[in-house]
Amino acid sequence: MRIERIGVVGAGTMGTGIALLSCLGRYSTCIHDPDEAALAAAQSTIGESLAEGAEKRWSEEDAEAASGRLRQVETLADLAGSDLVIEAAPEGLDLKRRLFADLASVCGPETILATNTSSLRVADIAAGAAHPETIVGMHFFNPPVLMKLVEVVATEASSPVALDAVTEVAEEMGRTPIRAKDSPGFVANRLARPFSLESLRILADGVADARTIDRVVRIGGGFRMGPFELLDLIGLDVNLTIARSVYEQGGRPDRWRPSPIQERMVAEGRLGRKSGRGFYEYGAGRHRERDPDLGIEGPTLDPSELARIDPAGPEILPRLFAQIANEAAYALEDEVATAADMNTAMRLGFNWPLGPLELTGLIGAERAVALLEGLRGRLGDAYAPAPRLLSGEDG
Repeated sequence: MRIERIGVVGAGTMGTGIALLSCLGRYSTCIHDPDEAALAAAQSTIGESLAEGAEKRWSEEDAEAASGRLRQVETLADLAGSDLVIEAAPEGLDLKRRLFADLASVCGPETILATNTSSLRVADIAAGAAHPETIVGMHFFNPPVLMKLVEVVATEASSPVALDAVTEVAEEMGRTPIRAKDSPGFVANRLARPFSLESLRILADGVADARTIDRVVRIGGGFRMGPFELLDLIGLDVNLTIARSVYEQGGRPDRWRPSPIQERMVAEGRLGRKSGRGFYEYGAGRHRERDPDLGIEGPTLDPSELARIDPAGPEILPRLFAQIANEAAYALEDEVATAADMNTAMRLGFNWPLGPLELTGLIGAERAVALLEGLRGRLGDAYAPAPRLLSGEDG
């Protein structure tokens, strides 16, 4: 199936970014939002982005051509004739179901309908649809123009034609698509669970404070941002919504239980950068001091090098990597994606220095299991090792 005309529903940050990529991908693009002000703002943002990017990312000719491919439309009915419609509305199951039912009625059975949901099951959104084979997930990451990953999510009903078509669209947009099973958190958000949740448990366990954990993860782990910096950037409330959704959809496993620390901070309004205060204070100047140059090239689990960062370093990073390895093993057992796509998801979706299976190889299954079993005896079933990890498989 050849896609030529794309509709985008929702003119927020994600919808605006997706429409921009669609125009640059040489697709005739219509964007709709019931909020006229949001629609006008999207048009303005896309124009500004195209002009600014012409200096670094694309030519002036490409920017001008892309701008000419974009059209605002006032109603969903104006999307009739689209080959693909990408929904980027707020996260709400009832809202998305209504949108998909309305889109199916105006677009017909030949149009592929894709949802950009990050926390809802695609099959739940498609429930009751007349043509579920045309419905897929197409999960972009924020901001779409900078983040290369797109998770192409398949329900049991999604047709190979629809999946292949949106995969090609993602590639034409300059993104890197991976195939994901329609399961809690898909790939990247699921595999990212231990990065935040285990760090919060390490904090709750009194091993070190948030600033120290972040520093160890940055210097020793080779991550661009520590877990608490990242939570502040994303927004503790946004991350908590995803955490709760994955936890509930997954049957409430202990390892996915949302952190009471995060719950309390959200209730207090400490949401991170957007509220001026989270794990760090955001006022004038930098929120933290620059990391010292210790000559450590992470990721490393060398105890002597980690101890140079902080005395708690030899406990922090192995414990974090053990849970990352454990979640990767569970994900492989659940067949949420291939090992290669799992590694790609975390490198591109969250800027990890290595993929989760590569980190598993670094710590080793035997060491990871030993750490997990010790923690399980003290802290409970959040540390229950995956059968695959118990069998000694590193990847």
